Amino acid sequence: MQDVSSLVAQAREGRPRAVARLISLVEGASPQLREVMAALAPLAGNAYVVGLTGSPGVGKSTSTSALVTAYRKQGKRVGVLAVDPSSPFSGGALLGDRVRMSEHASDPGVYIRSMATRGHLGGLAWAAPQAIRVLDAAGCDVILVETVGVGQSEVEIASQADTSVVLLAPGMGDGIQAAKAGILEIGDVYVVNKADRDGADATARELNHMLGLGESRGPGDWRPPIVKTVAARQEGVDEVVEALEKHRAWMEERGVLAERRGARAAREVETIAVTALRERIGDLHGDRRLDALAERIVAGDLDPYRAADELVAGLTRGGSSGS
Repeated sequence: MQDVSSLVAQAREGRPRAVARLISLVEGASPQLREVMAALAPLAGNAYVVGLTGSPGVGKSTSTSALVTAYRKQGKRVGVLAVDPSSPFSGGALLGDRVRMSEHASDPGVYIRSMATRGHLGGLAWAAPQAIRVLDAAGCDVILVETVGVGQSEVEIASQADTSVVLLAPGMGDGIQAAKAGILEIGDVYVVNKADRDGADATARELNHMLGLGESRGPGDWRPPIVKTVAARQEGVDEVVEALEKHRAWMEERGVLAERRGARAAREVETIAVTALRERIGDLHGDRRLDALAERIVAGDLDPYRAADELVAGLTRGGSSGS
C-alpha cells in the first residue's frame, strides 16, 4: 500500500516519481483511488487544460511539443497527457513516452505521461479526468491533453478540456473530414499545421468558409480563430498560445470557464456512478434475482424495462442498507 499523503506532498514539490505513482494508482483503479482523489480535491482547480485533437498525421505530437516549449519560455509548469492506442496484447500505450517530446524529458518543469485508451472510445483514456486532477494538484499551470487520432469519436476531448484545439494539415482531405467528424462544433482554436506545404492557404480558406456556414453566433460570442503553423520549426506557435490566452480570458469574463468545469465535474460523477452500478450488475450474473426477472420476461409477465427498473431499485435499496 502506498502512503498517499506522502505521495501527494512529494507531487506538490514537483517530484516526477510521485506524480507517476499517483497516475498509476488512477490507471490501475487502485483500492486507494478514493483516498487519492480526496487528498487531491482541495489542491486542484488551478490548471488551464488544453485539448489537442485531429486526424492522424497532422502533427499533434510535434505541435504539443512546440506548445510545451512556448509555455516553458513563459516560466509555466506544463503537464502532458498523451493518450495512445492500446496494445491488444499488453493493454499498454503503443507509443509509450512520446519520442517527439524527448527534448523535454530532462526538464523538471515538464511532466509527460502516455496513457492507453484500453478500448475506450472517444480518443481519451477513461482515467484521463483523474490523471488531469493529479497534474493539476501537482502544480502544473497548463495541462496539454493530446488525443488518439481516431477521427469522428475524438469529439470527447471537448468535454475534458477548457479549450479545444483542432489541428488540420493541407493535402489530407481534412476539410471534408472536419465537416464529417463534427469537429467544427468542438473547436475553440483551429490550427493548420505544416503550413509550408502547398495547399495550406486553401485549407485555411475552406475551413473558414465551413465555419461561416455553420455559424450561429451572436454579438460577443467567441469566433474560433484559424492559425497557420509549422510546428516542427516553432513557426506560428506563439500565435497559437496568444489565441489560447484570448479564449481563456473570454471564458473567464463571461463565466463560461466555470460552466465548462462544472459540467466536466458532473460528467465525471456520472461516469463513476454508472461504472459502479455496472460493476454491481455484473456481480449479479448467476444471481437468483436476475434469473427470476429473466424468467418473468420469457413468460411474458414482465417487460425488460420494468425488469430493469426493479433491478436498479433493488440494487439501490441494497446499497443504502449496506451503508
